[in-house]
Amino acid sequence: MSIELRNVSKHFGQTQALDGVSLTFGGQKIYGLLGNNGAGKSTMLNIITGRYLADSGEVTLNGAPTFDDDSALGQIYLLSEKNYYPDSMKVKDAIKWASIFYPNFDVALAGQLAERFGLPLKKKITALSTGYASIFKIVMGFSAGTPFLLLDEPVLGLDAGHRDLFYKLLIERYSENPATIVISTHLIAEVAGLIEHCIIIKNGRIVKDAPAQDLLEAGYTLSGPGSLLDEYTRGRQVLSQSNLGGLKTASLSGKPPNQAELPQGLEVGKMNLQEYFVELMNNSTLGGQSEREENV
Repeated sequence: MSIELRNVSKHFGQTQALDGVSLTFGGQKIYGLLGNNGAGKSTMLNIITGRYLADSGEVTLNGAPTFDDDSALGQIYLLSEKNYYPDSMKVKDAIKWASIFYPNFDVALAGQLAERFGLPLKKKITALSTGYASIFKIVMGFSAGTPFLLLDEPVLGLDAGHRDLFYKLLIERYSENPATIVISTHLIAEVAGLIEHCIIIKNGRIVKDAPAQDLLEAGYTLSGPGSLLDEYTRGRQVLSQSNLGGLKTASLSGKPPNQAELPQGLEVGKMNLQEYFVELMNNSTLGGQSEREENV
C-alpha cells in the first residue's frame, strides 16, 4: 500500500505552503518528515487526510483519490495539534466512537495504553492539559490499527518520562503491527535512530527524499586540536566548524577518510541527522536547492 502526492500545491492568502510536491509514502517503514517551522509539513499531512483541499495536484491511496473517500481515509490516522472532538466528549467516549470509523481500532489496547500513561478516561478531552492532550492523541493513534500512521509533533508538551514511553511504544507498535509511519518533528536528535527514510521540506518544496543512511554518507566529521584540524581541512569543503576550548570539530562534505590516513590527533566520525539537517538548511553544498531546481 502507498500514499502518493502528485504535484500538490497549496496557498494560504499570499503564502505558498506547498509548491508542486510529489512524493510517495509506503513500504511499512518509518519516515522522518523534517523541516523548519512554516516549511509546509503540517499542511502536507492535512491535505493527505482530507482536512485541507489542495489548490492543485492530487493525493491517492493505491492509485485512488483519497479526498472525500471515507474508506480510504479510514486507512490513515493523523495525530495533529488540533482537537477535532466535540467539547463535551470524554476520553472514553472518543475511544468508543473511533472504533466505528477505524475498523481495526483496538479498544482494549487503548485502555491499556491509557493506563500506562495515566490518562484519565472519564475526563473531558478539552479539560486535558497540553501534555495529556498529546497523550490522548498518542493513545488513539497507536490503537487505530491503520496501515498509515501520521504523527505531527507527537511529543508536544510531554515530559521526559512520557517522551521515553512514547518512543518505546512506537517501537513496540511498529514491531508487532508493521505500518507506514510518518513522524513530523523538530526534535530531530530524539527520532534520528528511528528514521529509515527522510523527507526534508524547505519553503514548501521537497529538498531531499532518500534513505537516512544515504544522506548521512554525504559527509563526515573531524575533531581534534584546532591548528591540526585547520591544516588538514585546508582546501577541502568544510560545511561547518565549532570550537570547545582547544578542540575543534568540523563537518565536511564527501567520503570520510580512513582513520589510518589521518594525522595523529584527529578523529573521524559520522555526521548525525541533526547536523545534516542544519547544514542542509544553511548550505547548498549538501543539496539545499529543491528537487525541482536540481532538475531544471
